[in-house]
Parts: sequence; C-alpha cells; structure tokens
Amino acid sequence: MHQQKRQPELVEGNLPVFVFPTELIFYADDQSTHKQVLTLYNPYEFALKFKVLCTTPNKYVVVDAAGAVKPQCCVDIVVRHRDVRACHYGVIDKFRLQVSEQSQRKALGRKEVVATLLPSAKEEQKEEEEKRIKEHLAESLFLEQSFQPGLITMAILRT
Repeated sequence: MHQQKRQPELVEGNLPVFVFPTELIFYADDQSTHKQVLTLYNPYEFALKFKVLCTTPNKYVVVDAAGAVKPQCCVDIVVRHRDVRACHYGVIDKFRLQVSEQSQRKALGRKEVVATLLPSAKEEQKEEEEKRIKEHLAESLFLEQSFQPGLITMAILRT
C-alpha cells in the first residue's frame, strides 16, 4: 500500500510568523534611523503572501506593504518614518504582519512589531550607560556584602 503524504490542515491564525527585528526604534536626531528594514522569513514548504498593517499609517511609508515570499526564503520590507515631530516622541505604534497561503484569503498567522520614535540616540545611550553603572554598583555592593568581616580583617593584617 502506498501512503499519500498529506500536508497538515492549517488553522486560521495559528501559523508562527518569523520577523526580525521585533521592535523598531527611530531617533529624531539621527536621520539614518528614519528608514529601517523588517525581514520576513518563510521557513515553510509552501509560498506565503503577506500584508503589512499599521496603527498609524499616516506616520510611516511601508515600501511593498503586500507581497509574496517563496518557500524557505525571506523578503525585506522597508519602513520609513515620515512624521518626525516632538509630539510623537515615546508614542508606541504597531505594525502587524499578516500572512496567508498563496492561494488562500484567510490569514494563517500574524506578528506584531512595535515602533517608537525617541528624541535622541545620545539620550538612549546615556540611559543605557547609567543602567550599566547601576547594575555594576549593585553587583559590587553584593560582592562586598558577601565577604565575611573576619576574613577581610585577616587579609588587611597580613599586608
């Protein structure tokens, strides 16, 4: 008897969607960040079609917001921030990448990517550095507190 290889039944909305990165951060003072790339991967044995939706489409331009991805391939989707104003700083917008089988209309899966506009990359770096310093100090304090006072005294007496 010859067994027929069957493709599993794909349930609407349950297909994992692979997108990188999962977060876009735009910096108002760094124009090179105003254009970023999302990469959509298709690890499956069948072609996918995709659509990119956004909570605030007037703030962004998405080049090729709909298209197809061949089996075991990927596509790059360019996202441009086109409304860089102070009133948008810190606002979290969302992009939804919806995928379906090439020949079907129903969405098989979706993935959300958050996007944020920050005023300055320098401020972000400063905050990261402060965070690292605080973590280092916390570790140092932990190490100092973990020593036993008698051992520290003996070490001092020997020197």
